[in-house]
Formats: sequence, C-alpha cells, structure tokens
Amino acid sequence: MCQTRKVRAVKHVHHSSDLTQSDFLLFGPLKKRLVGRHFRTNAEVQEVFVKWLRDLGLDFFYAGIDRLVYRWHKYFNNRGDYVEK
Repeated sequence: MCQTRKVRAVKHVHHSSDLTQSDFLLFGPLKKRLVGRHFRTNAEVQEVFVKWLRDLGLDFFYAGIDRLVYRWHKYFNNRGDYVEK
C-alpha cells in the first residue's frame, strides 16, 4: 500500500483477454480505413494514420474508455475470473 496516498496496488494480469490493449477500439476501425489501400512508403502510411486519428471525434475515445471501465468492473466483480460462472 502506498502510504502517502493510501492506495493499494493491484497486480496486473498479463494474459487477460478482458484487458487487452486492442480493446481501445482503434484497430477494427483502422483496419476498415486501410483495407484495399496500397502505400509506397512508410511516410504515406503514417500520414494517413495521423490524419485518421485527428479526424476521429471525442465520442470515439470516450466510448473506448467507457468500454475499458466496464471490462475493469466485470473483471473485478468476477474476482479476477475471466469467465462468468
């Protein structure tokens, strides 16, 4: 426990399918955006990616955070179990 703030550290589960980074909602929409496109250079890919990120609305990111919070609560309400019984 951190004495200065009285916060208890929670162990990170390394292989939890419920807490993967791909759940930030980026990879599915990005894949749809890039499907069928061909790029000559890495710089082209980076330019399209950065433009796509900038064009996303705040609601996109809020939805991703809400989803993470939901999964976090689900994980802890199941006492760390990945499957509801």
